[in-house]
Amino acid sequence: MQRDYDLLIAGGGLAGNCLALALKDTGLRVAIVEANTREQLYASPAGDRALALAGGTVKMLEALGIWQGIRQAATAIKNIHISDRGHFGKTRLSAQKENVEALGYVISARDIEAHVARLASDANIELICPARVAGLMSGDNAVHVSLKRGDEPFGLSARLLVGADGGQSSVRKLLDIKQKVTEYGQTALVTTVKTSVPHNNTAYERFTASGPLALLPVGQHECAVVWTRADEDAKALMTGSETDFLGALQDCFGYRLGELSLAAPRRVFPLSLIRAEKMVSGRAVIIGNASHQLHPVAGQGFNLGLRDVVVLAEMLIQQYEDGQDIGAADFLSRYARARQKDHDLVVGFTDNVVRIFSNDWLAPALARNIGLTLLDHIPAAKALLTRQAMGLAGRMPRLGSRR
Repeated sequence: MQRDYDLLIAGGGLAGNCLALALKDTGLRVAIVEANTREQLYASPAGDRALALAGGTVKMLEALGIWQGIRQAATAIKNIHISDRGHFGKTRLSAQKENVEALGYVISARDIEAHVARLASDANIELICPARVAGLMSGDNAVHVSLKRGDEPFGLSARLLVGADGGQSSVRKLLDIKQKVTEYGQTALVTTVKTSVPHNNTAYERFTASGPLALLPVGQHECAVVWTRADEDAKALMTGSETDFLGALQDCFGYRLGELSLAAPRRVFPLSLIRAEKMVSGRAVIIGNASHQLHPVAGQGFNLGLRDVVVLAEMLIQQYEDGQDIGAADFLSRYARARQKDHDLVVGFTDNVVRIFSNDWLAPALARNIGLTLLDHIPAAKALLTRQAMGLAGRMPRLGSRR
């Protein structure tokens, strides 16, 4: 079976569906290939992750027609409290002082994934599922993709293949794109807790010698927990009782939110910084987690991936409207150059924060606490940090305003 498309997207998760939705009214022939069924995707433990949506990300989701359907499931972040356990430094950011409704929002990955999948289905975006990419070859005018559904092999051709198939990207592997991996020796413990004191829409980022601890507001009396610990510590906390886990968490965070109790299962995710050595090969490009996976500190992973999506969508729309080849080498090189600076800044910032704050050495501890204290008392610097945290410090993509 041979089918021809303008754009073939490998990966029916957030990145792939958002890209398809951004292009749904352009006239481009688009199809999504996904290895898992909708039921398998919805049941994945990864759906329990709490995503911190920056203000800029919310604007992009709104432009894509996504935010309107998930707003009721999201919790606003009105304040951010940053502190260093056992030290004097702290910084507080406020939506009210910045004259914005919220600094960001918290939503479960499952809630947004399910809604985006429904929108893609309602938009009649073709979904080839379950099927996996088994081979590919770029030619002068098309990329030829071999798929396998069960024992049935078949082929597709497209002008461009987009690998949006996550951290274990088949597209990246088939393109033989190498990765640079930085192991932190850390694991993220993820769960949800009930708090006996209202969180008042405050997100807490607490740095400790073993890694950062984030409590993100969910509903009225719950917080999503992303707790980074050394691998051995995380293993002990998972194998121990819930009482021991809560005791350790309470000791690490304190009683600012009163007594904590578990409201969801504990899950673990090993942490590392993974970055593909390039984004483009032949008539294929990789985006989102297929291109970069970050430490969860500062919650930048999904926000960075969505910017990949909307910048690519903008450029594809312009290229198509100009009557140009959307898989041309010079076009894909321009996309890679357009995303390089953002990738470098976010990856560098995230990696530096992990290294600076995940230790208790005297000199770095003193320097970072002086920095946090000064930041808390310099309005201009705090405003800049707030805009950076909201994802509004750089140019906002137009998201297909030409359509």
